Amino acid sequence: MQQPDDLSTYQATPDLLKGKNILVTGAGAGIGRAAALSFAQHGATVILLGKTESHLSEVYDAIEANGDPQPAIVPFDLATTDESAYEDIALQLQNNLGGLHGVLHNAGILGELKPLEQYDGKTFADVLNVNLLSNFLLTKALMPSLKAAENASIIFTSSSVGRQGRAYWGAYAVAKFGIEGLMQIWADELESTSSIRVNSLNPCGTSTAMRRQAYPAESPSSTPQPEAIMGAYLFLMGDESIHINGQQLDARTR
Repeated sequence: MQQPDDLSTYQATPDLLKGKNILVTGAGAGIGRAAALSFAQHGATVILLGKTESHLSEVYDAIEANGDPQPAIVPFDLATTDESAYEDIALQLQNNLGGLHGVLHNAGILGELKPLEQYDGKTFADVLNVNLLSNFLLTKALMPSLKAAENASIIFTSSSVGRQGRAYWGAYAVAKFGIEGLMQIWADELESTSSIRVNSLNPCGTSTAMRRQAYPAESPSSTPQPEAIMGAYLFLMGDESIHINGQQLDARTR
């Protein structure tokens, strides 16, 4: 299939992800919640990873109520820098599920919107830990499971401020620049050695809690709901995108 000009318009078949195991970080709210529900609706067994177990449980219940494949819950704080903690998660998933067909790195924190010279060092490090370091540690730990599956897909969440620097976006923008580099290196390393494809996806302006934090004066109705951009996520997780690797993509045209 040819890649749609606007990925959000992609129409997935009902069984697009049937038989696939897909992990979603930040699955308790916003884009992560919408993606988890959408993946499950298209046949995937979804692993819900997030910091707040009650939010994950709500998504779990919604998936079960829809009659979709039973998901799994992994309560975990991605501010953790202990590499062994990520390895423990990967081992549990490998023992219970075997191969892993997809990972959506969606979780993130905004940090502070202020000039870099006023930025607090601890906050800077915290943002990089959640938005960048955790992506590296989790992907590295999950690599054996991803290599055990056929045509696995890794989606790193990017941002427009991670592709063109913008004043006052501080550690968030720096982390997203790092995500783009991480994606490109992994895509290049894996291209000739595995069937894993790695891409970055910018959700563009979407009505989420983080968006409201960044733009408090903006009307929530001025940006689309997360459900409106799920075509992009389904396309990149489904086998129709197996030829796409190392690309910086947008979830919708602007």
